[in-house]
Amino acid sequence: MTDLLALTRDLVAIASESHAEAEIVGWLEAELRAVPWLTTERVGLNLVARTTLDRPVRVLFAGHTDTVPANGDNATPRIEGDTLWGLGATDMKAGVAVMLELARTVSEPAVDVTYVFYAGEEVAAVHNGLGHLFRDRPDLLEADVALLGEPTDAAIEAGCQGTMRLQVTLHGKRAHPARPWMGRNAIHKLGRVLAAVEAHPTREPVIDGCRFREALQAVGVTGGVSGNVVPDLATVTLNHRFAPDRSPAEAEAAIRAVLAPALEDGDEVEVVDVAPAAAPSLDHPVLAALIERNGLTVEAKLGWTDVARFAEHGIPATNYGPGHALIAHTAEERVDREPIERSFAALDELLRTGP
Repeated sequence: MTDLLALTRDLVAIASESHAEAEIVGWLEAELRAVPWLTTERVGLNLVARTTLDRPVRVLFAGHTDTVPANGDNATPRIEGDTLWGLGATDMKAGVAVMLELARTVSEPAVDVTYVFYAGEEVAAVHNGLGHLFRDRPDLLEADVALLGEPTDAAIEAGCQGTMRLQVTLHGKRAHPARPWMGRNAIHKLGRVLAAVEAHPTREPVIDGCRFREALQAVGVTGGVSGNVVPDLATVTLNHRFAPDRSPAEAEAAIRAVLAPALEDGDEVEVVDVAPAAAPSLDHPVLAALIERNGLTVEAKLGWTDVARFAEHGIPATNYGPGHALIAHTAEERVDREPIERSFAALDELLRTGP
């Protein structure tokens, strides 16, 4: 069998910061086009390779090829024992290596398989290659179930929480700071809003046996005119992570209710960015078989991932891949051999045996 740690190293060695994925996409395309049982299409910087065996079930694997910018000297990979250090090792070139090796070695799967390698995941949603494929070539993404190779340390991180950014704008009245009673200090009004945010109780719904944990945090504040003016405007940006039992509209309504007592007439709350959550979908036969036959631990995904894109299109999906998310995007990013090989073995068995 291919040395998967060495294969991951080779992928890390190909620089692929977001918007500069052309070299790694070309390398992967050459590898996939050499596989006789796959039909491979390139759409921009996205690759889709598929079997066409007329099986009753189609499983889709998805992994992004881009990385964040280099951190220190981690652009050059190095292997020490059974550990690979380097940019993107865990997020998510180890997962890409697993997908590539499955594509090159499983010639007669019990299910039809689609392998999707997409660009632009680490930047704004407008650049996300998976989103582009759903918009432009949804036929290539048709599947019964999807597995996203995000780093989960070879465990299941089910579904994902939604994310929402809200901008709260507080209005006041300018005045001289020597006569502040003639105005209304908008920055001072922030205190009540921040107190309401801090007092917001943590909601922890359990869905399909997975405990999600919502969060509401202030992530940015602006205000002030000069050192000699009572300010008439202040804003605070909030980030809200909401569980899959709430739609974006329900999550927004809940946060507006939290903020309402702290606001005055004329103050504004605007949603500036939102992405929906995704339910765990662990009852799907493919996911249930993967979990049961490998004794996988299952937790809720508290962050947002592209699992939500599949859920929006009616495709049950989950996060499953080697690497640890807590060290992604850091100078210490690394991945161990064992979870890569364990992930590959579990998925190889799933494809050869079926659900």
